[in-house]
Amino acid sequence: MQNAAQDAAIQRAKEHFGNLLEKQIERVAAMKESSGFIDYNALDTIKIGLLGGDGIGPAITDTARGVLERLLSDAVASGKIEFRDIEGLTIENRAAHLQSIPDDVLAEIKECDVTLKGPTTTPEKGDGWPNLESANVGMRKELDLFANVRPVRVPSEGIDWVFFRENTEDLYALGSDGIDVTDDFTIDFRLISEPGSERIIRAAFEHAKQNGRDRVTVVTKANIVKLSDGRFLQVAERVSEEYPGIEWDGWYIDIMTAKLLDTARRSDFQVFVMPNLYGDILTDEAAEIQGGVGTAGAANIGTRYAMFEAIHGSAPRMVTEGRAQYADPSSMLKASAMLLQHIGYADLGRRLDMALEVCGQYERKIVTTGRDTGATGDEYGAYVADTVNDPNLESKWQSYVNAT
Repeated sequence: MQNAAQDAAIQRAKEHFGNLLEKQIERVAAMKESSGFIDYNALDTIKIGLLGGDGIGPAITDTARGVLERLLSDAVASGKIEFRDIEGLTIENRAAHLQSIPDDVLAEIKECDVTLKGPTTTPEKGDGWPNLESANVGMRKELDLFANVRPVRVPSEGIDWVFFRENTEDLYALGSDGIDVTDDFTIDFRLISEPGSERIIRAAFEHAKQNGRDRVTVVTKANIVKLSDGRFLQVAERVSEEYPGIEWDGWYIDIMTAKLLDTARRSDFQVFVMPNLYGDILTDEAAEIQGGVGTAGAANIGTRYAMFEAIHGSAPRMVTEGRAQYADPSSMLKASAMLLQHIGYADLGRRLDMALEVCGQYERKIVTTGRDTGATGDEYGAYVADTVNDPNLESKWQSYVNAT
């Protein structure tokens, strides 16, 4: 009887795995057929969707919207920029529909060219919510947002990093599709593909080439995870041959996390590229060095769509305690700067980046504490926007950098 039960369990697991393989083969085939990137300059109107998410998400998204509306006032008035509010990405609505992104919400997202997204709650086992996939992961897969790009800058310490994290594969692609094979053990699945690896690695090398950088660091654990990480590393070696002016090196994720803390070495690194899970871990560590995950934003870029977001969680406790209005909006403002640069407002995005560094790392005339001991998010956003519009911003920023 026991053997029959085991055989049945193995058969169920085989069927489950077979179904996953069929879907992934189709996905990889579609990836190979994808077209080039959208030209935002060719659009009559660039539609920016605003997704508040849940927890503190709506509060910091509203702050970011206010800053963007000030900075883009002329473009909004001329009709070149249009903001659209998209509701329904709360955990309550997603749970009610049993979808990580409800169909009507996804349809609205696809009507926009780019989105600015607040944090969303991701259910975990035992918390009472349905076993829903992360809304972030769902959006990345639905819109094929394959490149997660996160910059981290601390000029006073010589840190100027850009992380390229593969966004649609690895454990995150199939993380909600694991299986309890028997009552005694569970298996999850990891996927790394050749075209998926190539496009994120190529994006990292292209960024280095276009921004005058001469080093790309590839992060894996290929000495242990020999096939999937080994494939990623082999693709990096092949792609690197097309960029003779750029040095590349491979590091293992464990020692890489240590070297980001090595003050004698960390300023040597420039551009990083890695599979999904390692990127999630390493970019949070890097953000902490910059001042915390609340100071970092992320871009999620595909050929047709792009989504820009805060990298921290939804902090539901702040809402429960009535403190949402005091949440630090810096991460959303950093994401807004990346959004501006992506859609063709490079100088404005660069100035917003400078203002965030001046306000958050140097002047600190107004600070947020997450409580009524500090400024509200809107007050801090107004401080940042005023600084962007300061005609002396560049010289002020340069004087602070030189002084440190």
